[in-house]
Amino acid sequence: MRATWKGAISFGLVTIPVQLFTATEEHDIPLRQVHEKDGARVRQRRVCEAEDAEIPYQEITKGYEAPDGSMIMLSDEDLADLPLPSKKLIDVLAFVDAETIDPMMFSKAYYVGISDRAADKPYALLKEALTESGQIAVTKIAIRSRESLAVLRVHEDTLVLQTCLWPDEVRPAAGVAPEGDVKIRPQELKMARSLMDMLSQDFDLSSLHDEYQEALQRVIEAKLQGVEPPHGEEAAPSDGKVIDLIAALEKSVRAAKESRGEDTGEETDAEVRALPTRKAAKKAAPAGKTAAKKTTAAPRKSGAKKSASARKSTAKSTAKKSTAKKSTSKRASA
Repeated sequence: MRATWKGAISFGLVTIPVQLFTATEEHDIPLRQVHEKDGARVRQRRVCEAEDAEIPYQEITKGYEAPDGSMIMLSDEDLADLPLPSKKLIDVLAFVDAETIDPMMFSKAYYVGISDRAADKPYALLKEALTESGQIAVTKIAIRSRESLAVLRVHEDTLVLQTCLWPDEVRPAAGVAPEGDVKIRPQELKMARSLMDMLSQDFDLSSLHDEYQEALQRVIEAKLQGVEPPHGEEAAPSDGKVIDLIAALEKSVRAAKESRGEDTGEETDAEVRALPTRKAAKKAAPAGKTAAKKTTAAPRKSGAKKSASARKSTAKSTAKKSTAKKSTSKRASA
């Protein structure tokens, strides 16, 4: 791996000689601009507007267009003479909690390696201190003659420097999200959380890959072999309108379950919809109606008691008659 920057990390009186290595890479398939008629490359040419002629790269410099339209020329020497304390230094400004920096500010990532064996211990010390504290270091660094805000953090037992946008380079989000108090029903939130749980089960970020690039590669290979390129199924267009949020959420949950081979169940939507209705019905039931039910039930209990008493009385009467008959039969035989 080739180093792209060499310098040192400085915090307090500690200096760690380091070098940076690009930590990420993109796997885009390079496509050229060509003339459709004959397939020849179409190239951009540097043409001077005043002379209407192509000029060599060596004659190109930087310029700033003033408000009145005039051009201020800036040579490489002008830019090189700018005061840049962080030119070969990763200057640590502070140590803050990781949550302090919004991920929206993160830009390019670099692995931080040592450039001198004497830096082993201070490198390990800084890494261990960041790991134990759960903090990141806010720094400034100059890369390609431009000073950038950056953070030092630990990734897989290695220090990583991640360049950041300056705070005033992040646009405010005012006016983007829906305004006003949008009311969310409890059952809608419940279904949304259920969908979130379903989509998060057994999720493995490392298994994701660029399906578009793979499909593009298959098309290119088919063209090289002179065969018909494969055609994927086009996704059905969506009008973006949600008629019934609960129904849409429930359908999404069932689709997630089906993709995992799980039992979808049929009670989700019906029960979620019926729950608040049942509760409301119980609260709205009039007191008289409840009393009527109790009153109706009371006579049944009373009737049941009378019936039981009657049966006991009949049983006693039958027993007395049986006893009287036996007595009469004994006296007669005597």
